Amino acid sequence: MPPGPSPVQPGQADEVPAMAPDADAASSPCVTAPGPEHPSAPVVGKAPGPTVATLPPELAEAARTLFGDRLELAAAYAELLATDGVVRGLIGPREAPRIWDRHLLNCAAVAERIPPDASVLDVGSGAGLPGLVLAIARPDLTVTLVEPLARRTSFLVEVVEELGLAKSVRVFRGRAEEAATGSTGVGPFSADIVTARAVAPLDRLAAWCLPLTVRGGRLVALKGASAADEIAEHAGAVAKLGGGEPTVQRCGVGIIEPPATVVEIVRERVVNQPRVKSAAKRSAGGRRRGR
Repeated sequence: MPPGPSPVQPGQADEVPAMAPDADAASSPCVTAPGPEHPSAPVVGKAPGPTVATLPPELAEAARTLFGDRLELAAAYAELLATDGVVRGLIGPREAPRIWDRHLLNCAAVAERIPPDASVLDVGSGAGLPGLVLAIARPDLTVTLVEPLARRTSFLVEVVEELGLAKSVRVFRGRAEEAATGSTGVGPFSADIVTARAVAPLDRLAAWCLPLTVRGGRLVALKGASAADEIAEHAGAVAKLGGGEPTVQRCGVGIIEPPATVVEIVRERVVNQPRVKSAAKRSAGGRRRGR
């Protein structure tokens, strides 16, 4: 597939993580495929502000541990989130001062749960969390960002290009179900690891993400304090979807405080999923609003 966006059939908006409201409607989904990576330092779209996304001194050691020699690249992404991300409604204004501790470091810690040279699908990527963070922290990964909303995918495509990540990151505009079935005319997609952050309760999340996971691969979902309760409530539904017993993992122990909490589910069995109707069929019967 040549680099750059390619139009595919429109898809219905998925439930996605949003730190700020986004009422944007998807108009023409696209995929950008990996292309030549920029050999030099990234050139961002605007000059960084002096204090917008400054790395706090008390987090510097954790950031160096998690990003290594890619810390400068992470800083460029932080600046884009705190400037363009806020202006375009992808990040709430109050989140800008907390970009590093609340978002970047929390997401980067998840990299310890991903094996070397793995393929990663990030469902409901939003502004690129955690998918873009993982791509920055782990250049050995191949990452696909799955996001149905046009405004968000436009931002993602621009950031991938500006940070010189086109060699390892592509953007797919569509729902998780469309990525899994190829109903948009692109795909189907699958990966060793499927990630998601604050997308939905565990039963719905597993229904969307396990079909994207190769057999023996894992869903790695960033969750909060409710992780154990969600497992207790939805373990039966996960099993019916072909998933193994969900487990809670703490990431970044001794590096960040508090550590990131993730729920991991191995796809043990392949369960047949109903195919998503084409856009034409949905239009004939009337498109649903929401889920």
